[in-house]
Amino acid sequence: MRILVVEDDPVLMNGLRVGLALSGATVDGVTSCADAEAAISAGGFDAVVLDAMLPDGSGFDVLARLRAAHDTTPVLMLTALDETPDRVRGLDAGADDYLGKPFDLDELAARLRAIARRGHGRAAPVLRAGGLLLDPATLAATLDGTHVPLSRREFAVLAALMERPGIIRSRAEIEERMYGWQEEVESNAVEVHIHNLRAKIGRDAIETVRGLGYRMRAGA
Repeated sequence: MRILVVEDDPVLMNGLRVGLALSGATVDGVTSCADAEAAISAGGFDAVVLDAMLPDGSGFDVLARLRAAHDTTPVLMLTALDETPDRVRGLDAGADDYLGKPFDLDELAARLRAIARRGHGRAAPVLRAGGLLLDPATLAATLDGTHVPLSRREFAVLAALMERPGIIRSRAEIEERMYGWQEEVESNAVEVHIHNLRAKIGRDAIETVRGLGYRMRAGA
């Protein structure tokens, strides 16, 4: 899950980066309305954490402009403005969820998983492909009931493929799920992780589509 955090408090931003990364997310951050709109318009985020009060404007206005432009990226507003009229304003402006500060990080992570999976058109909290089960809440994988040990990035690659079984994921799309803006992308990282995953879940589970990318076999 790739998350954009829009927050101008550097301490809170750092805490969100670290905490959400521990829950398995790849996290990028911006501190202004202008940067938020530019980042979201570039695409690739499964969900956005949006503060209401930013140095160059209001998060409510950012959200309203995104929805007016038919951008459906799931947005959770995370703000100190937590009175009922504020929550109503945020939800009516197009927020998918609203959480006041202070907040519990585990609850925030769970809410983000919920709006992200709804954004992918999926209601079930776990991903399934044949006998393979992937639980984003616990970062656990099982194959026919047997635990499959995965690194954080192997989990991210497999989740990206299992979210859309049968659909080709390009190398760039998979890299976006593994690396944030500040992280150096290793040149053959995708190939290495795909190789390792095949060794753990079966060689035929992930298909290479030459020149295009990879896809999870629908019947895997």
